Amino acid sequence: MGDYQSIYNRSINDPDGFWAEAAEDIHWYRRWDRVLDDSNPPFYQWFTGGRLNTCYNAIDVHVENGAGDRLAIIYDSPVTDSVRKISYLELRDLVAQFAGALAGQGVQKGDRVIVYMPMVPEAAIAMLACARIGAIHSVVFGGFAANELATRIDDAKPKVIVSASCGIEPGRVVEYKPLLDEAIELATHKPAHCIILARPQATATMVDGRDLDWSEAVAGAEPADCVPVEATDPLYILYTSGTTGQPKGVVRDHGGHAVALKWSMKNIYDVDAGQVYWAASDVGWVVGHSYIVYAPLLQGCTTIIFEGKPVGTPDPGAFWRVIAEHGVEVMFTAPTAFRAIKKEDPQGECIKKYDLSKFRILFLAGERCDPDTLHWAEDMLKVPVIDHWWQTETGWAIAANCMGIEFATVKPGSPTRAVPGYDVQVLDEAGNQVAANDMGSISIKLPLPPGTLPTLWNNDARYQDSYLSRYPGYYLTGDAGYKDENDYLWIMSRIDDVINVAGHRLSTGAMEEVLASHPDVAECAVIGAADSLKGQLPVGLVVLKAGVDRSDSDILSELVRLMRDQIGPVAAFKQAVIVQRLPKTRSGKVLRGTMRKIADGEQYKPPATIDDPTILGEITEALTTLGFPKSG
Repeated sequence: MGDYQSIYNRSINDPDGFWAEAAEDIHWYRRWDRVLDDSNPPFYQWFTGGRLNTCYNAIDVHVENGAGDRLAIIYDSPVTDSVRKISYLELRDLVAQFAGALAGQGVQKGDRVIVYMPMVPEAAIAMLACARIGAIHSVVFGGFAANELATRIDDAKPKVIVSASCGIEPGRVVEYKPLLDEAIELATHKPAHCIILARPQATATMVDGRDLDWSEAVAGAEPADCVPVEATDPLYILYTSGTTGQPKGVVRDHGGHAVALKWSMKNIYDVDAGQVYWAASDVGWVVGHSYIVYAPLLQGCTTIIFEGKPVGTPDPGAFWRVIAEHGVEVMFTAPTAFRAIKKEDPQGECIKKYDLSKFRILFLAGERCDPDTLHWAEDMLKVPVIDHWWQTETGWAIAANCMGIEFATVKPGSPTRAVPGYDVQVLDEAGNQVAANDMGSISIKLPLPPGTLPTLWNNDARYQDSYLSRYPGYYLTGDAGYKDENDYLWIMSRIDDVINVAGHRLSTGAMEEVLASHPDVAECAVIGAADSLKGQLPVGLVVLKAGVDRSDSDILSELVRLMRDQIGPVAAFKQAVIVQRLPKTRSGKVLRGTMRKIADGEQYKPPATIDDPTILGEITEALTTLGFPKSG
C-alpha cells in the first residue's frame, strides 16, 4: 500500500523515472535506450531500443523461477460440462508446440495471424504462440458475421487464420467454419492456411491444401523458442468499430503493454502471483486480451477461461459456483452481467448456496455502472465493488479505485480518480479546462502512458483524425462527464449521448441513474429523440425485474415523477416504455445510438457486434406505441 496522491503526482511529473521503475519487473533481453521517446509527437513510443518477449514474461519466466507446477489456466465450461486445468509448465509446452505449428506454416516475426475462436484454452494458446515467435495476432470475436471477418482479413492480411469447428451458446451450437469459408470467399486477401480446432459438437468441412486440423498441425511441429522483439514492435491488432463502417485496428506494442499490465495487476486489482483471478469476458474483446490472457499470466496468477453466461448456464448462480469451486479472489466483469443476475435473482438466493469466503473484490467496467447495481452487488457479496473505466484503445484502466495502492471512498456512479500515468482533463468546446462539476469532453493529455495505442494499424492519419485532432495535445476519449471537487471522475455518457433539451445539455447517464433507482427496474436506457419544439426529448426504455406484478402504467407514472423530482422539470421527461430486453453488443454495451435512429425514423445498419438483431423489431414496435418517429 502507498499514498495514491504522491504516486500519481510522480507518474505525471516524472514519467521516465516512474515507468523505468515499473519496467524492472519485466525480463528484458536488452534494456531500453529511452523510456519515453517523444522525438516525433504525437507519435510517442515507450522503451525504444529495448528488446523482450511477452510470451517469455507470461510463461517461461515462471517455469524457470520454479513455479511450473502452479496452475496457469482453469478452463470452466458449463456448456460442455467440463473443467480443464493447465499448469505453467504444461502451458509453456502447449504454446511452444503450437508456435512451432505456426512456424511450420511459414509464419514469421511480423506476420499476422487472425484468431477466430470460442472461449477455449486454445484461443489463449494461439495468442501466446504468436507472441512467442513475434507474429502479430488479431483476435476476432468467435461467430462474428462473415462480412465483418472479411473486412478484418483484408485489413490485417493474415498469413494464417486459427479457428475452431464451432462455438457453443446456451441451447445452440454455432458453426464457425461456414462463416470462415464465406469470409475468405468475400475477402480480397487469401490466407495461405487455416488451422482448425475440431470440437465434438460440430464437424468442419476442410479445404484441401489450405486447412489443417489443429492436432495434426501440432503433432508434426518442432517446439519453438521465444524470439526477442523490439519493445515498439506490434504484439496485436484489435479491431474496434469505426464510425465509417471500416473498423479501426488498434495496435498494441510489446514493451509498454507488458510493463503497464503487470503494474496494473498489483496496483489496481491488488492481485499477487499464485492467486486466482477471473475476468468474465471474452478473448475477442480488449478485456479478454488484457485480463484473461496477458496481465494475469505476466503476474504469475491463475486465470479462468469461462465458456458460459452469467444466467442460463444453468442459472443465475453460475458466477458464484465458479468463484467458490476455484477459489477466485478477485473478479472483473461488466455491469450488464450483474444486471442480468439481479433481474433473474433479485433476492440473491443463488448466492447463499456457495462459499465465497475467499472472494475479496469485484471490479466492474465496460459501460457505466449505475449506483443501484453497485449497491445490490455490495449488499449481496459483502466485498468492495469497484467501478472502473477504460477503453479498447487504452488497453487498461484510465480511472479506478487503485486497490493495491490506497482504497478510496467509493462514490457510486464514479470510477474514482485517474490511474497513475493518465493526466485526465475535462475540456469545453474551445479546449479549455472546465470548472469542477461542469460537464465537458473527457480528454487525456499526451503522451498517453505505456500500454495504450501508439497508432492504428497502417493508418497514422486516421489515428490522428479519430483521437488527436479535436483538441491538439490531447487524446479524445469520446466520453462526456465531469470531475468533482475531489478529482473523482464522472463518466456520464458518450459525447453523442448528451442530449440537448431546449438548449440545456443533459446527460442520459444521469437520467438512467434515476430510472435504475426504482425498485422494479432491472435495467434501462435513455435516448434523445428529435423534437421540433425542444430539439430533443428524453425517452426511457425500461426492463423490469423478474416477478414484478404491477400495472405498467403505475410504474411508468412513478418513473416520470421520479425524474421530475430528481433532475427537475428541465429534463422534460414524459415518455417511457417497458420492454422485454435492450439491444446490446456481445460485450454488453447498450445500443443507444441505434435506438435513437429508430426513434427518429433514420436509416440504420445493425452493428456487427449486436447480440441479437431480432430485438430491434421489438424496440421499433415499442417506440411506435409512443408515437415515434414523430411526423412533421
